Amino acid sequence: MFGLGTIINTLAVLAGSLIGLGLKKGMKPRFQEILISACGLGSLFIGASGAMAGMLTFTDGTFGTQGGMLLVASLVIGGLLGEALNIEQKMDSLGEKLKKLFRADGDNRFVEGFVSTSLVICVGAMAIVGAMQDGLSGDYSTLAVKAILDLVIVIVFAAGYGPGVACSAIPLFLYQGAITVAAHFAGAFVPQPMIDDLSFVGSVLIFCVGVNLAFGKKFKVANLLPALLVPVAWYFIF
Repeated sequence: MFGLGTIINTLAVLAGSLIGLGLKKGMKPRFQEILISACGLGSLFIGASGAMAGMLTFTDGTFGTQGGMLLVASLVIGGLLGEALNIEQKMDSLGEKLKKLFRADGDNRFVEGFVSTSLVICVGAMAIVGAMQDGLSGDYSTLAVKAILDLVIVIVFAAGYGPGVACSAIPLFLYQGAITVAAHFAGAFVPQPMIDDLSFVGSVLIFCVGVNLAFGKKFKVANLLPALLVPVAWYFIF
C-alpha cells in the first residue's frame, strides 16, 4: 500500500504536538524563548551541513565548490515567482483562518508556529525522496525515520509556540501525499542528480528558517519555496 509513510509521518507530528503542548503548560516564557532559539540554532546547522554537502567537492587532495550558479538561479527565480504569488501572505492567511477555527484568537504565536514548523518539516531531502520511494515502490522506511525526527522537532516547537504547531500536519500531509501520488502514477525513477540538487537547495531554505527562528524574521522563506522547482528545470536544460 503506497502512502503509508505520509500517514505515519502525519500521525507523528500530531503526537509530537500533543506532547509538546503538555510540556508547555506551566512553562515560563523565558523557557519557551530558549526552546525556540535552540530550534533556530539546530535548523541553522542542519541547513548549513546539507548545503555544504551539496557544494563542497574534494578532488585530487584539493577542496572545491560546485552548484553556485544553480543556487543563485534557484533563489532568484524562485524568489521572484514566490513574491509574485505572495506565498508567504497566503500561508499567514491560512494560519489566521486556522487560528479562528481553533478559537485561539488570544495566541499571538499561533500563525508563526504553524508557518515555521510547516517549513521545517516539509522542506528537505527526506520529505521529497521518502515520498517518492513510497509512491514508486511502497517503501516507507525513509518517511518512517523522518517521522521519528519530526516527532522530536515538533515536541520542542509545540512547547515553544503552542497549538499552531499541530496544524503543520495539514500541509505536511498534502505536500508529501501529492509527491507520493504523483510518483506512483508517473511510475518513473527521478534521476539521482536531480534529487541531490533538490536536497541542496532545500537545505539552504532550512538554513533561512533557522535564521528567522534565531534572529527574528529576516527571510520570507515561503516566498522562496518555488526555488525547489528550478533544479528540476536545470536538470533537463543542462
